[in-house]
Amino acid sequence: MIELTNVSYTYPHTVQPALHRVSLSLEKGRCVMISGPSGAGKTSLCLAASGILHHEYGGKKEGAVIVDNRNVAEYRTLSDLAQNVGIVFDDAEAQMIFTTVEEELLSALEHRGLSAAVIEERLDRIIKTTYLDDIRDRSPHTLSGGQKQRVALAATLALGNENLILDEPTSELDEHSTQRIAEILAELKSQGKTILLVEHKYRHFRDMVDTLVILENGAVTASGSPDEVLKDERIRGMIFPDFSTIRKIVQKAPGKEPIISVQNLSHSYGGVPALSGINLTIHRGEFVAIVGENGSGKTTLVKHFNRLLSPTNGDVIITGKNTKECSIAELAHNVGLVFQNPDHMFFADTVREEIAYGVNNLGIGNSDAVIDAALRDAGLSESAALYPRWLSRGERQRLAIACVVAMQPSIIVLDEPTTGLDGYEARLVIEMLKNLQEKGHTIIFITHNREIAQHCADRVIMMENGRIIADTEGA
Repeated sequence: MIELTNVSYTYPHTVQPALHRVSLSLEKGRCVMISGPSGAGKTSLCLAASGILHHEYGGKKEGAVIVDNRNVAEYRTLSDLAQNVGIVFDDAEAQMIFTTVEEELLSALEHRGLSAAVIEERLDRIIKTTYLDDIRDRSPHTLSGGQKQRVALAATLALGNENLILDEPTSELDEHSTQRIAEILAELKSQGKTILLVEHKYRHFRDMVDTLVILENGAVTASGSPDEVLKDERIRGMIFPDFSTIRKIVQKAPGKEPIISVQNLSHSYGGVPALSGINLTIHRGEFVAIVGENGSGKTTLVKHFNRLLSPTNGDVIITGKNTKECSIAELAHNVGLVFQNPDHMFFADTVREEIAYGVNNLGIGNSDAVIDAALRDAGLSESAALYPRWLSRGERQRLAIACVVAMQPSIIVLDEPTTGLDGYEARLVIEMLKNLQEKGHTIIFITHNREIAQHCADRVIMMENGRIIADTEGA
């Protein structure tokens, strides 16, 4: 069991508490789901509940965290705590250091000092529980997102702890991989594991959740059975966003002028095919969603639009120019790419300077007015002087879009722009994109969210195994 009593925490060099008088009880064999907007303190809560805040972080700490009837302060080290509580972060790859999946799991098992026979028996059981038998000899860094999350979960189980903390384990996963993680966690709960789960995808986990907790601005604003908590319409909007009205933002239909033409495109990574025979035309002003499971080739395809990748075979034509004859810098005037993790784009000291970098680099005139407009459209005018990484996840996502928009490309490509966002924030991002379409931009976005694709896009392209298997153009 895990119990937090009046836990408050303020990070070093900050004034606003990340957690404020949080009390929470996880009884053995129960599942508590934490939801709420980005920046609410959900990850800080995970770090507190696991004892990591106490043992690894400075800052101001108040209240008590009890793990299996002992205050986390009574455990000598995090290694001692790891015998009782395990944590899986959203970035599973950061937790892996060995050359094969089996070695990752063996390391954790051997750390416990078990006999060879017991290690072998537990290794086989954990691999079976997490569906890893067919990839046990592969390098973790060659796996899909869903496979990496299962390996990270398996390595945590190998430590033998009864309390599991998972911080948005499915944020970057497709529907199939998310469902697989949900099935594994349901099985672990049935075995008596205690689970603290931070998630936005409530629908996938609803049958196993005993208590739903809403965290906002570092404080618990609602807690109870899911049915009771979800009676609040505001919270329902956060958990179950309605995208059905967003399409109405754009009044004019997209034109029929080709702006991107993909001709017999194939691409291989080290001889392994990732795209095969792609033919595609996207028209100026379209809002196109590209959907498909992890590893289907979506990101590989869009990276060809600004020459982050070059065709193994075939051609990509952008605004009438073959990308083979253009530099990345030249294409940046026409195509802007927003990565899945917005943090990979940031390096400046303020929000305004972050936007200004691309504007100045491309020599765009009237730069101050351009930057001001980008800040205003992203809803970040009041945050212009802040350090970018102080923003919430939703605000950072809008900043990443603003950085690209300010460079005035005609085509804006976004890789999973709503990943990790609650319902309200996801709506803000999509509304921002629809407004950009209204101004004449062509929007291409990758998403796992079929509801967003269905309600918000003019056209949905479905990919599987490096090929386009469906396209609603003209439907």
